[in-house]
Amino acid sequence: MLRRYCLVLIFCNDNFFTLNIMNILFISSEVAPFAKTGGLADVSASLPVALGDLRHNVTIITPYYKCTRNCGESIEDTGIKFTVPVGGERIEATLLKGKITDNNIPIYFVKQDRYFDRNGIYSEHGEDYKDNCERFVFFCRAVMESIAALKLDVDILHTNDWQTGLIPAYLSILYRERQRYEKISTIHSIHNLAYQGIFWHWDMPLTGIGWEHFTFDEMEFYGKLNLMKTGVMFADGITTVSPRYAIEIQSQEFGCGMESVLQYRSPMLRGILNGVNTRQWNPATDKFIVAQYDRNSVVENKPKCKKDIQERLGLGVRVESPLVGLVGRLAYQKGIDLIADVIPLWVEKHNVQFCMLGMGDPALEGRLVALAERYPSNVAVKIEFSDEWSHLIEAGADIFLMPSRYEPCGLNQMYSQIYGTIPIVRYTGGLADTVVDANDETVENGTATGFAMIDDNMNDLNTTIWRTLNTFWNKKEIWQKIIHNAMRQDWSWRRSAEQYIRFYEKFHRK
Repeated sequence: MLRRYCLVLIFCNDNFFTLNIMNILFISSEVAPFAKTGGLADVSASLPVALGDLRHNVTIITPYYKCTRNCGESIEDTGIKFTVPVGGERIEATLLKGKITDNNIPIYFVKQDRYFDRNGIYSEHGEDYKDNCERFVFFCRAVMESIAALKLDVDILHTNDWQTGLIPAYLSILYRERQRYEKISTIHSIHNLAYQGIFWHWDMPLTGIGWEHFTFDEMEFYGKLNLMKTGVMFADGITTVSPRYAIEIQSQEFGCGMESVLQYRSPMLRGILNGVNTRQWNPATDKFIVAQYDRNSVVENKPKCKKDIQERLGLGVRVESPLVGLVGRLAYQKGIDLIADVIPLWVEKHNVQFCMLGMGDPALEGRLVALAERYPSNVAVKIEFSDEWSHLIEAGADIFLMPSRYEPCGLNQMYSQIYGTIPIVRYTGGLADTVVDANDETVENGTATGFAMIDDNMNDLNTTIWRTLNTFWNKKEIWQKIIHNAMRQDWSWRRSAEQYIRFYEKFHRK
Protein backbone atom coordinates (compact mmCIF):
# COMPACT_ATOMS: atom_id res chain seq x y z
CA MET A 1 0.00 0.00 0.00
CA LEU A 2 1.39 3.39 -0.99
CA ARG A 3 2.07 5.92 1.73
CA ARG A 4 0.04 8.98 0.70
CA TYR A 5 0.36 12.54 1.96
CA CYS A 6 -1.82 15.55 1.31
CA LEU A 7 -1.43 19.19 2.26
CA VAL A 8 -4.23 20.49 4.46
CA LEU A 9 -4.89 24.10 5.39
CA ILE A 10 -6.36 24.63 8.86
CA PHE A 11 -7.77 27.94 10.13
CA CYS A 12 -7.26 28.45 13.86
CA ASN A 13 -6.87 31.51 16.09
CA ASP A 14 -6.82 33.85 13.09
CA ASN A 15 -3.83 32.05 11.56
CA PHE A 16 -3.38 29.43 8.88
CA PHE A 17 -1.09 26.50 9.39
CA THR A 18 -0.35 23.49 7.20
CA LEU A 19 0.16 19.86 7.96
CA ASN A 20 0.40 16.51 6.25
CA ILE A 21 -2.45 14.08 6.50
CA MET A 22 -1.30 11.40 8.93
CA ASN A 23 -2.26 7.78 9.46
CA ILE A 24 -3.04 7.48 13.17
CA LEU A 25 -3.50 4.18 15.01
CA PHE A 26 -5.25 4.77 18.32
CA ILE A 27 -5.00 2.03 20.96
CA SER A 28 -7.15 1.89 24.08
CA SER A 29 -8.33 -0.75 26.54
CA GLU A 30 -11.86 0.70 26.46
CA VAL A 31 -13.88 2.62 23.90
CA ALA A 32 -17.47 3.80 24.37
CA PRO A 33 -20.05 2.47 23.67
CA PHE A 34 -18.33 -0.92 23.27
CA ALA A 35 -16.75 -1.01 26.75
CA LYS A 36 -16.52 1.58 29.48
CA THR A 37 -15.43 1.97 33.09
CA GLY A 38 -14.65 5.70 33.02
CA GLY A 39 -13.55 8.75 31.09
CA LEU A 40 -10.90 6.88 29.07
CA ALA A 41 -13.69 5.23 27.07
CA ASP A 42 -15.25 8.60 26.22
CA VAL A 43 -11.91 10.06 25.16
CA SER A 44 -11.14 6.99 23.06
CA ALA A 45 -14.42 7.34 21.20
CA SER A 46 -14.36 11.12 20.74
CA LEU A 47 -10.74 12.09 20.04
CA PRO A 48 -10.38 9.74 17.02
CA VAL A 49 -13.59 11.20 15.56
CA ALA A 50 -12.27 14.75 16.01
CA LEU A 51 -8.96 13.76 14.39
CA GLY A 52 -10.93 12.25 11.52
CA ASP A 53 -12.92 15.47 11.17
CA LEU A 54 -9.57 17.19 10.57
CA ARG A 55 -9.10 14.85 7.57
CA HIS A 56 -6.60 12.46 9.13
CA ASN A 57 -6.87 8.70 8.67
CA VAL A 58 -7.66 7.13 12.04
CA THR A 59 -8.00 3.49 13.06
CA ILE A 60 -8.77 2.19 16.57
CA ILE A 61 -7.85 -1.17 18.14
CA THR A 62 -9.31 -2.38 21.45
CA PRO A 63 -10.04 -5.73 23.18
CA TYR A 64 -13.27 -7.66 22.53
CA TYR A 65 -14.89 -8.06 25.96
CA LYS A 66 -18.06 -9.85 26.98
CA CYS A 67 -19.74 -6.45 27.41
CA THR A 68 -18.69 -5.57 23.85
CA ARG A 69 -20.58 -8.59 22.56
CA ASN A 70 -23.69 -7.31 24.31
CA CYS A 71 -23.36 -3.59 23.50
CA GLY A 72 -25.82 -3.63 20.62
CA GLU A 73 -23.37 -2.31 18.02
CA SER A 74 -22.70 -4.05 14.69
CA ILE A 75 -19.43 -6.02 14.75
CA GLU A 76 -18.27 -8.48 12.09
CA ASP A 77 -15.52 -11.08 11.81
CA THR A 78 -12.67 -10.10 9.49
CA GLY A 79 -11.52 -13.71 9.09
CA ILE A 80 -8.03 -12.65 10.19
CA LYS A 81 -6.35 -14.85 12.79
CA PHE A 82 -2.77 -15.04 14.02
CA THR A 83 -0.85 -16.16 17.09
CA VAL A 84 1.32 -14.10 19.42
CA PRO A 85 3.86 -15.22 22.01
CA VAL A 86 2.96 -14.79 25.67
CA GLY A 87 5.64 -16.23 27.91
CA GLY A 88 6.26 -19.76 26.64
CA GLU A 89 2.93 -20.08 24.80
CA ARG A 90 1.56 -18.90 21.48
CA ILE A 91 -1.98 -17.57 21.87
CA GLU A 92 -4.40 -17.10 18.99
CA ALA A 93 -5.92 -13.69 18.29
CA THR A 94 -8.94 -13.08 16.06
CA LEU A 95 -9.71 -9.65 14.62
CA LEU A 96 -13.27 -8.36 14.46
CA LYS A 97 -14.35 -5.04 12.97
CA GLY A 98 -16.90 -2.33 13.73
CA LYS A 99 -17.07 1.43 13.37
CA ILE A 100 -17.53 4.56 15.44
CA THR A 101 -20.81 5.75 14.01
CA ASP A 102 -20.16 9.49 14.50
CA ASN A 103 -17.66 9.46 11.63
CA ASN A 104 -17.36 5.86 10.41
CA ILE A 105 -13.96 5.50 12.08
CA PRO A 106 -12.93 1.83 11.76
CA ILE A 107 -12.44 0.02 15.05
CA TYR A 108 -10.85 -3.43 15.28
CA PHE A 109 -11.36 -5.76 18.23
CA VAL A 110 -8.80 -8.31 19.44
CA LYS A 111 -10.77 -11.40 20.42
CA GLN A 112 -9.43 -14.05 22.76
CA ASP A 113 -12.03 -15.43 25.17
CA ARG A 114 -9.40 -16.79 27.55
CA TYR A 115 -8.52 -13.20 28.46
CA PHE A 116 -11.54 -11.04 27.65
CA ASP A 117 -14.72 -13.12 27.96
CA ARG A 118 -15.31 -12.07 31.58
CA ASN A 119 -17.91 -10.16 33.53
CA GLY A 120 -15.55 -7.28 34.18
CA ILE A 121 -12.95 -5.39 32.17
CA TYR A 122 -10.15 -5.14 34.73
CA SER A 123 -11.74 -6.54 37.87
CA GLU A 124 -14.67 -8.36 39.40
CA HIS A 125 -16.29 -8.07 42.85
CA GLY A 126 -13.81 -5.31 43.73
CA GLU A 127 -10.74 -7.46 42.98
CA ASP A 128 -8.38 -6.97 40.02
CA TYR A 129 -7.97 -10.01 37.81
CA LYS A 130 -4.78 -11.76 38.89
CA ASP A 131 -3.66 -12.27 35.29
CA ASN A 132 -4.09 -8.63 34.19
CA CYS A 133 -0.43 -8.42 33.22
CA GLU A 134 -0.73 -11.47 30.97
CA ARG A 135 -4.02 -10.22 29.50
CA PHE A 136 -2.57 -6.91 28.38
CA VAL A 137 0.78 -8.36 27.33
CA PHE A 138 -1.30 -10.43 24.90
CA PHE A 139 -3.31 -7.40 23.78
CA CYS A 140 -0.23 -5.21 23.21
CA ARG A 141 1.56 -7.91 21.24
CA ALA A 142 -1.60 -8.56 19.22
CA VAL A 143 -1.80 -4.85 18.35
CA MET A 144 1.74 -4.96 16.98
CA GLU A 145 0.95 -8.01 14.86
CA SER A 146 -2.32 -6.43 13.68
CA ILE A 147 -0.40 -3.69 11.87
CA ALA A 148 1.07 -6.28 9.52
CA ALA A 149 -2.04 -8.48 9.41
CA LEU A 150 -4.24 -5.54 8.39
CA LYS A 151 -1.54 -4.02 6.15
CA LEU A 152 -1.87 -0.70 7.95
CA ASP A 153 0.26 2.31 7.12
CA VAL A 154 0.91 3.97 10.47
CA ASP A 155 2.61 7.30 11.09
CA ILE A 156 1.49 7.88 14.69
CA LEU A 157 0.75 5.07 17.14
CA HIS A 158 -1.16 6.64 20.05
CA THR A 159 -1.33 4.50 23.20
CA ASN A 160 -3.29 5.19 26.39
CA ASP A 161 -2.60 4.35 30.03
CA TRP A 162 -0.81 1.31 31.47
CA GLN A 163 -2.81 -1.29 29.56
CA THR A 164 -1.07 -0.22 26.34
CA GLY A 165 2.27 0.83 27.83
CA LEU A 166 4.18 -2.12 26.38
CA ILE A 167 3.48 -1.06 22.79
CA PRO A 168 6.14 1.70 22.55
CA ALA A 169 8.65 -0.76 24.04
CA TYR A 170 7.70 -3.51 21.58
CA LEU A 171 8.11 -1.09 18.68
CA SER A 172 11.52 0.07 19.90
CA ILE A 173 12.93 -3.32 20.92
CA LEU A 174 11.28 -5.97 18.72
CA TYR A 175 9.60 -4.40 15.68
CA ARG A 176 11.48 -1.29 14.59
CA GLU A 177 13.49 -3.02 11.85
CA ARG A 178 10.50 -4.77 10.29
CA GLN A 179 8.77 -3.53 7.16
CA ARG A 180 5.81 -1.21 7.99
CA TYR A 181 7.25 -0.34 11.40
CA GLU A 182 10.35 1.68 10.49
CA LYS A 183 8.79 5.16 10.50
CA ILE A 184 6.14 4.78 13.20
CA SER A 185 6.25 7.35 16.02
CA THR A 186 4.63 6.69 19.40
CA ILE A 187 2.64 8.99 21.67
CA HIS A 188 1.64 7.71 25.11
CA SER A 189 -1.18 9.39 27.04
CA ILE A 190 -1.51 9.36 30.83
CA HIS A 191 -5.17 9.60 31.83
CA ASN A 192 -4.74 8.84 35.53
CA LEU A 193 -1.27 8.28 36.98
CA ALA A 194 -2.70 6.60 40.07
CA TYR A 195 -3.22 3.46 37.98
CA GLN A 196 0.16 2.29 36.67
CA GLY A 197 -0.08 -1.44 35.97
CA ILE A 198 2.53 -2.53 38.53
CA PHE A 199 3.24 -6.27 38.66
CA TRP A 200 5.80 -8.52 40.28
CA HIS A 201 9.10 -8.90 38.46
CA TRP A 202 8.48 -12.53 37.48
CA ASP A 203 5.83 -11.30 35.02
CA MET A 204 8.68 -9.85 32.96
CA PRO A 205 9.19 -13.10 30.95
CA LEU A 206 5.55 -12.90 29.80
CA THR A 207 6.42 -9.80 27.78
CA GLY A 208 9.05 -11.50 25.59
CA ILE A 209 11.41 -8.59 26.30
CA GLY A 210 14.81 -9.45 27.71
CA TRP A 211 15.85 -8.89 31.32
CA GLU A 212 18.41 -6.32 30.15
CA HIS A 213 15.49 -3.91 29.83
CA PHE A 214 14.34 -4.49 33.42
CA THR A 215 16.29 -1.46 34.63
CA PHE A 216 15.50 1.73 36.54
CA ASP A 217 15.68 3.80 33.34
CA GLU A 218 13.32 1.55 31.36
CA MET A 219 10.79 -0.95 32.82
CA GLU A 220 11.76 -1.58 36.47
CA PHE A 221 10.04 0.32 39.29
CA TYR A 222 11.16 -0.39 42.86
CA GLY A 223 11.83 -4.01 41.98
CA LYS A 224 8.59 -4.48 40.05
CA LEU A 225 7.43 -4.29 36.45
CA ASN A 226 5.63 -1.01 35.73
CA LEU A 227 3.74 -0.83 32.43
CA MET A 228 2.86 2.87 32.69
CA LYS A 229 6.51 3.70 33.24
CA THR A 230 7.40 1.50 30.29
CA GLY A 231 5.14 3.53 28.01
CA VAL A 232 6.49 6.82 29.36
CA MET A 233 10.13 5.78 28.91
CA PHE A 234 9.84 4.32 25.40
CA ALA A 235 7.31 6.68 23.76
CA ASP A 236 8.54 9.50 21.55
CA GLY A 237 6.06 11.93 23.08
CA ILE A 238 3.90 11.90 26.20
CA THR A 239 0.62 13.66 26.83
CA THR A 240 -1.71 13.97 29.75
CA VAL A 241 -5.23 15.27 29.93
CA SER A 242 -4.82 18.85 31.17
CA PRO A 243 -2.01 21.41 31.32
CA ARG A 244 -2.13 21.70 35.10
CA TYR A 245 -2.04 17.92 35.60
CA ALA A 246 1.09 17.78 33.42
CA ILE A 247 2.75 20.03 35.99
CA GLU A 248 1.24 18.34 39.05
CA ILE A 249 2.42 14.83 38.15
CA GLN A 250 6.01 16.03 38.26
CA SER A 251 5.58 16.79 41.97
CA GLN A 252 5.85 14.42 44.92
CA GLU A 253 2.23 15.11 45.93
CA PHE A 254 0.71 13.96 42.63
CA GLY A 255 3.52 11.96 41.01
CA CYS A 256 2.57 8.60 42.57
CA GLY A 257 6.25 7.69 42.81
CA MET A 258 6.90 8.50 39.13
CA GLU A 259 7.65 12.19 39.57
CA SER A 260 11.39 11.82 38.86
CA VAL A 261 10.64 9.80 35.70
CA LEU A 262 8.28 12.50 34.47
CA GLN A 263 10.71 15.26 35.37
CA TYR A 264 13.33 13.46 33.27
CA ARG A 265 10.94 13.18 30.33
CA SER A 266 9.35 16.61 30.81
CA PRO A 267 10.72 18.04 27.51
CA MET A 268 8.53 15.48 25.73
CA LEU A 269 5.48 15.92 28.02
CA ARG A 270 2.48 18.03 27.05
CA GLY A 271 -0.84 18.61 28.81
CA ILE A 272 -3.78 18.80 26.41
CA LEU A 273 -7.21 19.34 27.87
CA ASN A 274 -9.84 16.75 26.97
CA GLY A 275 -12.86 17.87 25.02
CA VAL A 276 -16.54 17.03 25.15
CA ASN A 277 -18.65 15.23 22.56
CA THR A 278 -21.05 18.08 21.86
CA ARG A 279 -23.12 15.83 19.60
CA GLN A 280 -24.13 13.94 22.73
CA TRP A 281 -23.87 16.68 25.37
CA ASN A 282 -26.00 19.57 24.18
CA PRO A 283 -29.10 20.71 26.06
CA ALA A 284 -30.57 22.12 22.83
CA THR A 285 -30.75 18.64 21.26
CA ASP A 286 -30.61 16.28 24.27
CA LYS A 287 -33.06 13.40 23.71
CA PHE A 288 -33.18 12.48 27.41
CA ILE A 289 -34.46 15.71 28.93
CA VAL A 290 -38.05 16.90 29.22
CA ALA A 291 -37.37 20.43 27.93
CA GLN A 292 -34.51 21.28 25.60
CA TYR A 293 -32.86 24.67 25.96
CA ASP A 294 -29.96 26.91 25.02
CA ARG A 295 -28.57 30.16 26.45
CA ASN A 296 -31.61 32.07 25.26
CA SER A 297 -34.15 29.68 26.81
CA VAL A 298 -32.28 28.39 29.86
CA VAL A 299 -34.23 30.59 32.30
CA GLU A 300 -37.55 29.31 30.97
CA ASN A 301 -36.80 25.62 30.36
CA LYS A 302 -34.12 24.49 32.80
CA PRO A 303 -36.58 24.70 35.75
CA LYS A 304 -38.79 22.21 33.89
CA CYS A 305 -35.87 19.75 33.86
CA LYS A 306 -35.38 20.32 37.59
CA LYS A 307 -39.04 19.63 38.33
CA ASP A 308 -38.90 16.49 36.18
CA ILE A 309 -36.08 14.83 38.12
CA GLN A 310 -37.46 15.96 41.47
CA GLU A 311 -40.66 14.09 40.60
CA ARG A 312 -38.83 11.05 39.18
CA LEU A 313 -36.66 10.72 42.27
CA GLY A 314 -39.44 11.32 44.77
CA LEU A 315 -37.91 14.55 46.05
CA GLY A 316 -40.04 17.45 47.12
CA VAL A 317 -40.81 19.71 44.13
CA ARG A 318 -39.53 23.03 45.45
CA VAL A 319 -38.37 25.73 43.07
CA GLU A 320 -36.66 27.72 45.80
CA SER A 321 -34.59 24.77 47.10
CA PRO A 322 -31.26 24.44 45.29
CA LEU A 323 -30.78 21.00 43.72
CA VAL A 324 -27.17 19.81 43.89
CA GLY A 325 -26.12 17.05 41.51
CA LEU A 326 -23.26 14.56 41.48
CA VAL A 327 -22.37 12.02 38.78
CA GLY A 328 -19.26 9.89 38.88
CA ARG A 329 -17.17 7.23 40.52
CA LEU A 330 -17.90 7.06 44.25
CA ALA A 331 -14.33 7.10 45.50
CA TYR A 332 -12.10 8.87 48.01
CA GLN A 333 -10.33 10.59 45.11
CA LYS A 334 -13.61 12.30 44.18
CA GLY A 335 -14.13 13.67 47.71
CA ILE A 336 -17.29 11.61 48.22
CA ASP A 337 -16.51 11.23 51.93
CA LEU A 338 -16.47 15.03 52.30
CA ILE A 339 -19.82 15.28 50.53
CA ALA A 340 -21.33 12.67 52.86
CA ASP A 341 -19.97 14.63 55.82
CA VAL A 342 -21.59 17.94 54.81
CA ILE A 343 -24.99 16.78 53.50
CA PRO A 344 -26.75 16.70 56.91
CA LEU A 345 -25.88 20.34 57.62
CA TRP A 346 -27.24 21.62 54.31
CA VAL A 347 -30.35 19.46 54.41
CA GLU A 348 -31.30 20.18 58.02
CA LYS A 349 -30.38 23.86 58.18
CA HIS A 350 -31.06 25.05 54.62
CA ASN A 351 -33.39 22.49 52.97
CA VAL A 352 -30.92 21.83 50.12
CA GLN A 353 -31.61 18.82 47.88
CA PHE A 354 -29.02 16.36 46.53
CA CYS A 355 -29.28 13.87 43.65
CA MET A 356 -26.34 11.51 43.14
CA LEU A 357 -25.48 8.86 40.55
CA GLY A 358 -22.54 6.46 40.47
CA MET A 359 -20.83 3.35 41.74
CA GLY A 360 -17.56 2.68 43.53
CA ASP A 361 -16.33 2.11 47.06
CA PRO A 362 -18.99 -0.02 48.83
CA ALA A 363 -18.47 1.89 52.09
CA LEU A 364 -19.10 5.24 50.37
CA GLU A 365 -22.07 3.82 48.49
CA GLY A 366 -23.48 2.72 51.86
CA ARG A 367 -23.02 6.16 53.41
CA LEU A 368 -24.91 7.86 50.58
CA VAL A 369 -27.71 5.29 50.59
CA ALA A 370 -28.10 5.78 54.35
CA LEU A 371 -28.41 9.54 53.84
CA ALA A 372 -31.11 8.99 51.20
CA GLU A 373 -33.03 6.80 53.63
CA ARG A 374 -32.63 9.39 56.38
CA TYR A 375 -33.70 12.37 54.21
CA PRO A 376 -36.03 10.92 51.53
CA SER A 377 -37.45 14.27 50.38
CA ASN A 378 -34.00 15.87 50.10
CA VAL A 379 -31.49 13.18 49.11
CA ALA A 380 -31.75 10.68 46.24
CA VAL A 381 -29.05 8.19 45.28
CA LYS A 382 -28.85 5.82 42.32
CA ILE A 383 -26.04 3.25 42.67
CA GLU A 384 -25.52 2.54 38.98
CA PHE A 385 -24.02 3.90 35.80
CA SER A 386 -26.71 5.35 33.55
CA ASP A 387 -26.21 7.54 30.50
CA GLU A 388 -29.83 8.70 30.68
CA TRP A 389 -29.61 9.71 34.34
CA SER A 390 -26.29 11.46 33.74
CA HIS A 391 -28.05 13.73 31.26
CA LEU A 392 -31.10 14.20 33.47
CA ILE A 393 -28.98 15.31 36.44
CA GLU A 394 -26.78 17.63 34.40
CA ALA A 395 -29.87 19.33 32.96
CA GLY A 396 -32.01 19.34 36.12
CA ALA A 397 -29.55 20.29 38.86
CA ASP A 398 -28.80 23.90 39.74
CA ILE A 399 -25.32 23.09 41.04
CA PHE A 400 -22.85 20.28 40.34
CA LEU A 401 -20.55 19.11 43.15
CA MET A 402 -17.04 17.87 42.26
CA PRO A 403 -14.59 18.43 45.16
CA SER A 404 -11.96 15.96 43.87
CA ARG A 405 -8.72 15.55 45.79
CA TYR A 406 -7.04 15.23 42.40
CA GLU A 407 -8.54 15.23 38.93
CA PRO A 408 -6.39 14.69 35.83
CA CYS A 409 -9.02 16.34 33.65
CA GLY A 410 -12.62 15.59 34.52
CA LEU A 411 -15.56 15.81 32.14
CA ASN A 412 -18.59 16.45 34.31
CA GLN A 413 -17.54 19.98 35.20
CA MET A 414 -17.52 20.71 31.45
CA TYR A 415 -20.85 18.96 30.87
CA SER A 416 -22.26 21.04 33.73
CA GLN A 417 -21.17 24.33 32.20
CA ILE A 418 -22.68 23.36 28.84
CA TYR A 419 -25.97 22.68 30.65
CA GLY A 420 -25.89 25.87 32.75
CA THR A 421 -25.37 23.87 35.94
CA ILE A 422 -22.86 25.74 38.07
CA PRO A 423 -19.94 23.56 39.23
CA ILE A 424 -18.34 23.57 42.66
CA VAL A 425 -14.85 22.08 42.26
CA ARG A 426 -11.53 21.79 44.00
CA TYR A 427 -8.78 23.85 42.39
CA THR A 428 -6.69 20.98 41.05
CA GLY A 429 -5.73 19.39 37.73
CA GLY A 430 -8.24 19.80 34.92
CA LEU A 431 -10.77 21.34 37.29
CA ALA A 432 -8.45 24.32 37.75
CA ASP A 433 -8.02 24.54 33.97
CA THR A 434 -11.74 24.56 33.21
CA VAL A 435 -13.61 26.37 36.02
CA VAL A 436 -13.08 30.07 36.78
CA ASP A 437 -13.96 30.88 40.40
CA ALA A 438 -16.65 33.52 40.85
CA ASN A 439 -15.19 36.48 42.71
CA ASP A 440 -15.69 40.22 42.33
CA GLU A 441 -13.11 40.52 39.55
CA THR A 442 -14.20 37.51 37.46
CA VAL A 443 -17.89 38.32 37.83
CA GLU A 444 -17.21 41.88 36.69
CA ASN A 445 -15.11 40.89 33.66
CA GLY A 446 -17.48 38.11 32.60
CA THR A 447 -15.14 35.13 33.06
CA ALA A 448 -16.66 33.48 36.17
CA THR A 449 -18.07 30.02 35.43
CA GLY A 450 -18.27 28.32 38.85
CA PHE A 451 -16.91 28.17 42.39
CA ALA A 452 -13.60 26.65 43.50
CA MET A 453 -12.26 25.47 46.85
CA ILE A 454 -8.54 25.23 47.61
CA ASP A 455 -8.13 22.60 50.32
CA ASP A 456 -9.64 19.12 50.51
CA ASN A 457 -11.38 19.45 53.84
CA MET A 458 -14.90 19.78 55.18
CA ASN A 459 -14.48 23.41 56.26
CA ASP A 460 -13.38 24.59 52.83
CA LEU A 461 -16.16 22.64 51.15
CA ASN A 462 -18.79 24.16 53.46
CA THR A 463 -17.42 27.66 52.86
CA THR A 464 -17.53 27.19 49.08
CA ILE A 465 -21.05 25.75 49.15
CA TRP A 466 -22.15 28.77 51.19
CA ARG A 467 -20.61 31.20 48.67
CA THR A 468 -22.44 29.39 45.91
CA LEU A 469 -25.82 29.26 47.65
CA ASN A 470 -25.60 32.87 48.76
CA THR A 471 -25.27 33.82 45.08
CA PHE A 472 -28.09 31.45 44.09
CA TRP A 473 -30.49 32.87 46.71
CA ASN A 474 -29.52 36.51 47.01
CA LYS A 475 -27.73 37.58 43.80
CA LYS A 476 -30.02 36.40 41.02
CA GLU A 477 -28.59 38.71 38.38
CA ILE A 478 -25.03 37.53 39.05
CA TRP A 479 -26.19 33.88 39.12
CA GLN A 480 -27.70 34.23 35.65
CA LYS A 481 -24.55 35.96 34.43
CA ILE A 482 -22.42 33.03 35.64
CA ILE A 483 -24.77 30.59 33.88
CA HIS A 484 -24.44 32.48 30.60
CA ASN A 485 -20.64 32.68 30.97
CA ALA A 486 -20.50 28.93 31.53
CA MET A 487 -22.77 28.05 28.62
CA ARG A 488 -20.74 30.01 26.07
CA GLN A 489 -17.48 28.14 26.74
CA ASP A 490 -16.01 26.03 23.91
CA TRP A 491 -15.29 22.49 25.13
CA SER A 492 -15.40 20.87 21.69
CA TRP A 493 -13.03 18.07 20.77
CA ARG A 494 -11.92 19.98 17.67
CA ARG A 495 -10.01 22.41 19.88
CA SER A 496 -8.23 19.51 21.58
CA ALA A 497 -7.66 17.58 18.34
CA GLU A 498 -5.89 20.55 16.74
CA GLN A 499 -3.45 20.59 19.67
CA TYR A 500 -2.85 16.83 19.33
CA ILE A 501 -2.09 17.26 15.63
CA ARG A 502 0.50 19.92 16.39
CA PHE A 503 2.05 17.58 18.96
CA TYR A 504 2.04 14.63 16.54
CA GLU A 505 3.79 16.77 13.96
CA LYS A 506 6.77 17.22 16.30
CA PHE A 507 7.48 13.48 16.16
CA HIS A 508 6.23 12.56 12.70
CA ARG A 509 8.95 10.64 10.83
CA LYS A 510 8.21 11.94 7.34
